[in-house]
Amino acid sequence: MDLTDRTALITGGASGIGAAAARRLAAAGATVVIADRDETGAKAVADELGGLAVATDVTDPEAMQAAVAAAEEHTGRLDVVLLNAGVTGGQTGVTDLDLEGYRRIVGVNFDHVVFGLNAAVPALRRAGGGRVIATASLAGIVALPGDALYTATKHAVVGYVRSAGPALAPEGITVNAVCPGFADTPLIAHLKEQFGEFPLLTAEDVASAIELIMERGEPGDCWYVQPGREPAPYGFRGVPGPKGGTPPPPVEWTEH
Repeated sequence: MDLTDRTALITGGASGIGAAAARRLAAAGATVVIADRDETGAKAVADELGGLAVATDVTDPEAMQAAVAAAEEHTGRLDVVLLNAGVTGGQTGVTDLDLEGYRRIVGVNFDHVVFGLNAAVPALRRAGGGRVIATASLAGIVALPGDALYTATKHAVVGYVRSAGPALAPEGITVNAVCPGFADTPLIAHLKEQFGEFPLLTAEDVASAIELIMERGEPGDCWYVQPGREPAPYGFRGVPGPKGGTPPPPVEWTEH
């Protein structure tokens, strides 16, 4: 993977998967821009890699617009966007529902992907195309008992990517999702003892998968990552169509 003279924006890049991916992208020649609410951590990673740090609240659409603008202005272009920031729920959202916590997990895990893609597309168009990878989760393709809200947000990311990918492909913008299983990152540090001997991914495992997706991912692909397995696009089963196999008509939704 050669990213010489390319610019990559990584949200949630101050630690964990984001920081590991930033190091991979920088090693491939990219100038990295680290967007994170942890300004100190973002600056540490950016300084290490000769990049730029931008303090960013990913739940704020204007902040995501500003992060994209800063990345593009830094080098004159934007080529790769890794929408990686994420949080866990801390509540089932079924029998208990903390509204503030609910708004936060939806904001970080899903809104930020929508805001980030929306902000990035014009810059990627100006660059002649590019790559967008959203960090989803294995919980985006299977149910995660005990964390319904986290599962819901990651399913939303997967659905969004699968729909946005084909829509942007004709413009040379490839949108994918990476769906790792449990990874040994700060996100689950407070739960790590509960995993016992259960195999965990490392942040490097996921960063390696992201590099593979950038090389091979097709529009809308959602790649699973599990310990001991080669990362690959998940094969979604088709749903039954109308009897007779008539394909659905092309529909362009408009406001009414």
